[in-house]
Amino acid sequence: MADRTVRSRLSPTDTMRLSLRTLGTTLALILAVAPASAHGQHFPDDIEGIIAQRVEEERAVGIVVGVMEADGSTRIVTAGSAGEGAMPLGAESGFEIGSITKVFTGTLLAILDARGVVDMNAPVQDYLPAGVTMPARPGQTIRLVDLATHRSGLPRLPGNMAPRDMANPYADYTVAMMYDFLSEHELTRDVGAEAEYSNLGVGLLGHVLARAAGTDYETLVHDEILAPLGMSSTSITLDDAAAAAMAKGHDTNSVEVPLWDLPTVAGAGALRSNMQDMLRFLAANVGAPSNSVHEGLRAAHEPREVMGQGTEIGLNWITRSTPNGEIVWHNGGTGGFRTFMGFDPAREVGVVVLTNSGHGADDIGFHLIDSSLGLTPAPTPPTERVEVAVAAEILERYVGEYELAPNFSIVVTMNDGALFVQATGQPQFPIFAESDTEFFLRVVDAQVTFVEEDGVVTSMILHQGGADQPARKIN
Repeated sequence: MADRTVRSRLSPTDTMRLSLRTLGTTLALILAVAPASAHGQHFPDDIEGIIAQRVEEERAVGIVVGVMEADGSTRIVTAGSAGEGAMPLGAESGFEIGSITKVFTGTLLAILDARGVVDMNAPVQDYLPAGVTMPARPGQTIRLVDLATHRSGLPRLPGNMAPRDMANPYADYTVAMMYDFLSEHELTRDVGAEAEYSNLGVGLLGHVLARAAGTDYETLVHDEILAPLGMSSTSITLDDAAAAAMAKGHDTNSVEVPLWDLPTVAGAGALRSNMQDMLRFLAANVGAPSNSVHEGLRAAHEPREVMGQGTEIGLNWITRSTPNGEIVWHNGGTGGFRTFMGFDPAREVGVVVLTNSGHGADDIGFHLIDSSLGLTPAPTPPTERVEVAVAAEILERYVGEYELAPNFSIVVTMNDGALFVQATGQPQFPIFAESDTEFFLRVVDAQVTFVEEDGVVTSMILHQGGADQPARKIN
């Protein structure tokens, strides 16, 4: 479960984007309008128009935006629908916040480090049970802080993750499976050598923090952060009232999809919340700290590593430099939800954007904080594609591994007369033939062309996002 130079996932701004069909009648309602800030109003009055247009352009099912002015006053604006059969979209509608969960995990690390429960510079190995071995390189160990800054060298997802249900891909991944993967995995680069966004890494961090504290992740985040901040509507487990308040998640085709369960890597993306609670959390992140939770948040903000030009990372919080200052932010994504939280620590203003579809709205959050950052134009609808039949003996020739980059490849397999592709650290998806050599995916606007030389398949070309990426066949 972003605007970053690392390989994303639970989150982070997925590359899987399709045009969203209209769902229901567009509703646009300003729920509450706070008085203008004594320091001058930062946010424009036309937020309603921005998000209503996004729904009308079929890039959202429903959007809830919350803004906080420098004086602490807030405004909540909605557009669209919470989904068929759901309660009306509003400040109390529940959303999966996805990888925004990671900043709670980073804050837990800061809090427990300050209290001496853990040492963030200690090896992760110190917090695992006997018999479990963390991957390492000669003279190098992965520390807790490396997990929080995405510099551990661990992959985005564990290689032994093989979901029985792709609609809920983390649900059957167990702690035993994670331990097995860690004990057998060999790092492909030095620890700290470069940033690679890792849901596995932050999920592991949440797991070991809970072990060190003698509890489970949900209890730990509740006791250390949610309860002290009065965030009574944020949890992983949903009681009847919270379940009834949840908006319906939708994929990028506006098809309703189930909620995700992340029992083992909860710290990477398992929290559910609403706008009221997220604005409480936003408020706790700005201004002078007044308690230990606030101090933990400030420690988590502090940049520790460079992620790319103009981008640094703290304990999961990302700092983006803009022409007008800095924005501290994170986003999130699950199967049916995309979310964003960001704030300008100098001006003490911030934004939360919650959506119940596979289309993200990070650009809205960034634009509202800094108007010099433009909104993303509506994408061109993907070409409608028609599947054709291709003989099995032709399909069999394409089976194999195709290398896109060092340590990153696409494996093509065949099952029951159909081809499937699986990129390194990602789920497996079927591909469908348009011709004997050209295939397309339905879950994402991407195509594959197989290339032959003298009757032998030598490579494939991945067409996605306006780029053509060749990959040579290595076996």
